[in-house]
Amino acid sequence: MELPQHRERSPAEAVCTPLSAAQLREFDDILDARTPAEYAEDHLPGAINTPSLYDDERIRVGTIYKQQSAFEAKRVGAPLVAKNIARHIETLFASRPRDWRPLVYCWRGGGRSGALAHVLRQVGWDARRLDGGYKAFRRQVVGDLERLASHYRFKVLCGATGSGKSRLLEALAQAGEQVLDLEALAAHRGSVLGELPDEPQPSQKGFETKIWSALSGFDAARPVFVESESKKVGNLRVPEHLIERMRQSPCLGLEANDATRVALLMEDYAHFVADPAALVEKLELLRTLHGEERITHWKDHLAAGRWEPLVADLLASHYDPAYRRSLYRNYRGAEAATPIPITDISRAGFLGVARSIARGHG
Repeated sequence: MELPQHRERSPAEAVCTPLSAAQLREFDDILDARTPAEYAEDHLPGAINTPSLYDDERIRVGTIYKQQSAFEAKRVGAPLVAKNIARHIETLFASRPRDWRPLVYCWRGGGRSGALAHVLRQVGWDARRLDGGYKAFRRQVVGDLERLASHYRFKVLCGATGSGKSRLLEALAQAGEQVLDLEALAAHRGSVLGELPDEPQPSQKGFETKIWSALSGFDAARPVFVESESKKVGNLRVPEHLIERMRQSPCLGLEANDATRVALLMEDYAHFVADPAALVEKLELLRTLHGEERITHWKDHLAAGRWEPLVADLLASHYDPAYRRSLYRNYRGAEAATPIPITDISRAGFLGVARSIARGHG
């Protein structure tokens, strides 16, 4: 629940939505006064979590509000908020200079952010509060994603699994091109084996905020390079208007021979080499598609340490047929894709390809 609404909304204190990503960068810090759980689900780009109430405290105050009264909830909540704000000033904000200019927000731009902003301004800092809070920002993200998706010219990297699409995106970014790396934003490589070790996926809201932040910083006069993703990257959905725009865009087709692809995948999925049991669990997920005999065959390769034959068979039997069906069904420009040969899987090799693409497609 929110603490009492902070009624004063003077121009010096409140910042009205919508805000662009560039405007958010004008503040020295963005302070999220919500609980750690709310912050973990999603937050404004670059925000620091400075809770006015922590998770257990918010539950306690909310319970008192429902079971007793608003007054009793405020009486109990006020000293908790005061203690938390005091702790932040003594620790997180102790070294902030006199001209520090933070933006503060909570769920609706009410009591929690109002209390924090008020105390910071009493200290002498130029603290501003986001009018409407995270709720207004979330509405903006949802609306902007539809508009931004139609705002840019996309160039889609397609190519069989292991041809280096993600590495080329990274190299294009290094070469100064505009890149929307959805797999990096989703913390997933987009296949049944694509879960990254020790890196959980963000929430759906968090994923969309990351996409919004990236798109908001692009120049519409230049192309945006993106990979030929499916509608879902792991457990996350690519926004509908964005995936449709990508599917209508021209394609660059990465071409690599089988040996090159196997070598690249052995590097990218080295964590499975270090933990074969984790790969066994993933292979079991393919049993309904490929049956007992093929799963047993793959496990035999794995048990004997025959990694190259295993990867080659997975490509030929599972990845390549599935990718071809999906690509040509969904991406209109795939059949006429400009061929991009991939022979050198080193960083220098991909950077050379990226620079060549940049010269020809800028």
